[in-house]
Formats: sequence, structure tokens, C-alpha cells
Amino acid sequence: MCVTCGCSDDGETKITNLEANGVEQHHHTHTLADGTVIIHSHSHNTHTEASQIHAQIHGTTISLEQDILAKNNLLAAQNRGWFKGRNILALNLMSSPGAGKTTLLTRTINDLKYQLSISVIEGDQETTNDAQKIKETGCKVVQINTGTGCHLDASMIDRGLQQLNPPPNSVVMIENVGNLVCPALFDLGEQAKVVILSVTEGEDKPIKYPHMFRASEVMILTKTDLLPYVQFDVQKCIEYAQQVNPQIQIFQVSVTTGIGLDSWYKWLSEKVTGLSDCF
Repeated sequence: MCVTCGCSDDGETKITNLEANGVEQHHHTHTLADGTVIIHSHSHNTHTEASQIHAQIHGTTISLEQDILAKNNLLAAQNRGWFKGRNILALNLMSSPGAGKTTLLTRTINDLKYQLSISVIEGDQETTNDAQKIKETGCKVVQINTGTGCHLDASMIDRGLQQLNPPPNSVVMIENVGNLVCPALFDLGEQAKVVILSVTEGEDKPIKYPHMFRASEVMILTKTDLLPYVQFDVQKCIEYAQQVNPQIQIFQVSVTTGIGLDSWYKWLSEKVTGLSDCF
């Protein structure tokens, strides 16, 4: 059991490389008995688990001992250097389940495929369903199944990059596991975190899950075409997001109608243009 987030380390993490010819290559990894981590970077054996200090909770602030995330942060720094050395923009896309990450991602890839070279690391607990949708765009994609794990970590990204092998001067989109808590805690080596919130969720999500929105550079409010049919206060949602993160950039979009996507694409293109100054 992970003392950081409570997800189980007993299951194995599986990485699937969806080749262009449709052949799947599976790479299974485990945590060794001596505590050596192969994929799940916050795994540990019984001795390690007993020695770690549990999170201390004070109101809405969760205090984690530095050593719990130290190994992940070291690997994240290595990933960041890997991206920088190849002039690759890496973005960590996060949301609750069903907010529309994959739909936004496929639309983005299709609309920008002749302008940007984009590849994807897709994170889910099980199945390759979303990776198959990404593959249909012609984009290179690697699926990471976390099993009982509730987030991606830096070691998973490292292994995924070995399979993905994205070209220099490109964009890597990391679609994290649907969860508004743990993904915000784990640095993957990305250049920016992007949180996606749909109008079918509550407008108070930014203050209910403040760390996620505080850690993100961008919030994308999706499914705005459904606003006439749902009770969602857009202005209140924006106020809540700016309350926890005054610097957050907010884009209101509809993947169905295309409204608002130009602003998102402009931000993405500017990030790519200024890539050498971002790190």
C-alpha cells in the first residue's frame, strides 16, 4: 500500500506500444523483493513501508515527508533533462474521469497534425481503449496500464518514453489517469500541467481539489456546448480557479462545435515556439 496516496503496489504495471501495423508489444514490470523499483516508482517492500512516515493532515493541507516523493522527483528531473535535450514539449493532462481528456486530445491532434508533431503517453488503470482512439489519428501512442495505481509516476514515463521514442522538436502529451488528487502530487518531468474540467461537473471543483488547480498552468473548461442543459455557473467556476491560482490561464472550449479551441491551440503553439526558453 502506498503511504502517499493509498493505491496498491501489489499489481503490475503494463506498458503497451501500439505499433503502426497494429501489433501490440507488451512490457510487464514488477517490484522486486528487495525493494528495487522497475516501474512503479513509489513501490516499497515491507521493511521500507514500516520505516516511512504517514502523511499528516491539517485541514485541507496534506503534509508529505520529503523522502516519499524524493525518488520520483529525481526521476522526474531526469525526464525533464531528456525532454530538454531533444527540444520536446511535454504536457501533463489531468482531470476527473469523463471530463473529456481523450476527446480533446484527439481533436487537438487531428487539427494540428500538419503543424505539430505530437505523440502520446496514455494512462489508464486498464484497457487500451483510449490509446486505440489516439492511434486512429495516426499519432504514435504508448498505453500505460497502472492496474490498481491511481496515477502515473516518473518511472512509468521513463519506460514509456523508451517505447514511444518521440522525435526531437515535437510535443508529448501525457494523458494521466482520471483522478483529481494524486496526479497533481507526482512530477513527471513535464513542462506544464493542464487540468481539464467539464461543465457536467460541479463549478466548485477548483476549491474542492485546490492542489490540482494550484499546480496547473492551464485550466480547460470543456463541453461548453452543454451549458444550456446543465446547471453550471461558469463565472463562479472561474472565480474559484483564480482564487486558488491567480496565474492560471483558462480556456472555455467545445470539442463538438470547435468553439474556443483556437485559444488553446494558440497557447500550445506559443509554448512550442518558445520551447528553448521554457526550461
